[in-house]
Amino acid sequence: MSKILEEFNIKAHKASLSSDYDLFEDKDLLDEYRKKILEDLSDKGLNKSNVDAELINLEIDEIVTDRDLSNSERISLFNLIENEVNSNGPLNELLQDDNVTEIMVNSPSDVYIEIDGNIEKDESISFVNDEHIIRTINRLIEPVGKTIDVNNPMVDARLEDGSRINAVIPPLSKNPIITIRKFKKNIVTMDDLIANGTLTAKMATFLEVAVKAKLNILVVGPSGSGKTTLLNILGNYIDDNERIITIEDVMELNLRQKHVVSLETRNANYDGVKEVSIRDLVRNSLRMRPDRIIIGEVRGSEAFDLLQAMNSGHDGSLTTLHANSSRDALSRLETMILMDGLKIPMGALREYIGNAIDLIVYITRMKDGKRKIVDISEVVDNNDSENALKNIFSFKSTHINENGSVSGEFILQPYKPEVLAKIKLLGINDLDYIFNPPNNQNNNKKKKKNKSNKK
Repeated sequence: MSKILEEFNIKAHKASLSSDYDLFEDKDLLDEYRKKILEDLSDKGLNKSNVDAELINLEIDEIVTDRDLSNSERISLFNLIENEVNSNGPLNELLQDDNVTEIMVNSPSDVYIEIDGNIEKDESISFVNDEHIIRTINRLIEPVGKTIDVNNPMVDARLEDGSRINAVIPPLSKNPIITIRKFKKNIVTMDDLIANGTLTAKMATFLEVAVKAKLNILVVGPSGSGKTTLLNILGNYIDDNERIITIEDVMELNLRQKHVVSLETRNANYDGVKEVSIRDLVRNSLRMRPDRIIIGEVRGSEAFDLLQAMNSGHDGSLTTLHANSSRDALSRLETMILMDGLKIPMGALREYIGNAIDLIVYITRMKDGKRKIVDISEVVDNNDSENALKNIFSFKSTHINENGSVSGEFILQPYKPEVLAKIKLLGINDLDYIFNPPNNQNNNKKKKKNKSNKK
C-alpha cells in the first residue's frame, strides 16, 4: 500500500452525505472530480460490482493531480465515491431529505423531485449512465427480496423505510426510470390537514363521524392528490375493538389500532410464482371475519367483490379510486365491473352501486401544489337513469394570488344528508351543530315578543 493510502486509510470512516459535501468547500470542483472518477470506473468495467476502498483511493490518486487535497477533503471525496458505487448513489441525499416527498429519475441527467406539492428539476443530481441507474435500483430493492432484469423489467416495492418505489427498465422504456414516493416519518393527522387548508374543522368532524357510523366511503382524486394519506387518517378513526383487514398492492397504510391484518398482493414471475391479485385478497378477506375492509386502491375486477361486501353486511368499508371528479368515480366503477364480463343491466348495476356507496370524498392538488378536498358528496337513489350525487361540502376557488396561491372558500351546502338518519340511530349527535344550528333569529323574535307582552 502506498504512503498516501496508509496516510488516508479511511475505509472505516462513515460520514453523512450532507456533511461530506459541506467539508469540500469548492463544490464545482468536487462534482468535477466525482464525475471523472465515476466515468473512469465505468470505463474500466467496475460499475457492476462493489468497488473496494483501495481501488477508490487509487482512482482518487489518478484523477486528482491538480490539487493537494486536505485530509477532510479527501475523506469527503472518498465517501461520496464509495456511496455512489456501493450504495444508493445520487439518491442518498434525496432519500434523507425530509422536504422531498417524491423522486423521479427519467434518465441519467434528468432527475425531478417534489417539494411542497411542486415538481422541479434537481440540477445537482445525476447518474453516470443507464447501468448506474439499474445498479442503484437493484441496491434499493435487494433488501426487500426484489430484483429487476431483462426478464423482469418492472418492479413495484416497498423500501425498508416504508417508501414506495416503482422502477421500469428497457425494453419497456428507453431509459431506466425510477419513481419513489417517500414515506412520511411524521404521520399526517386531520389537524395537519385543517392547518394546511385541505378542509375545515366541520368537514373533518363530519368525516370522523361518518367513519365511526360505519358509512361506506370512497376517496377519489387524481394521482398524487393525497388519497392514501386521507385514507390512512380516516382509517385511524375506527374503534380499537374492531378487526380491520387492509388490502394493498404495496403496504402504505399505517393504522394505530392493535387488531389490524395487512394483506399485500404478489406479482407473477418467471420462476413460476403465481400472481395474487387485489380481487383474490378481497375474496379471502371475507373469510377472515372482518369488521372493516380497507382497500388501498380499487382499479379492476375487485370493484364488484367490494360492492358485494358492502351490500352484504360489511359496512364501514373504505377505499380509494383514481378519478377526476366524484361523478367520474361512479362512471369508473361501472366501467370496471362491466369490463369484467358481468352481464348486469345498467339500471340494476347503478342501483347496486347506490346501495353500496354512502359518501364520495374528492381530493385534488390545486395549481399552487396545495391539496384541497373539493367536495364531499352523498350517493342517493333518484330512480333515474344514473345515481344522483348530493353535494354536502364543497370548495369554491375565487382567484389566484400574485404568489401563485389559490384563494377560495369552503361552503356548507343547504342540503341535509340522508345518512344523518343512520347516524342518529347509532346515538351519535356530534353533527347537530353543523346541520341543526340554533336559529338565532327566531330566538331574538321570541325575546322581543316576551318583552312586548310584559309591557
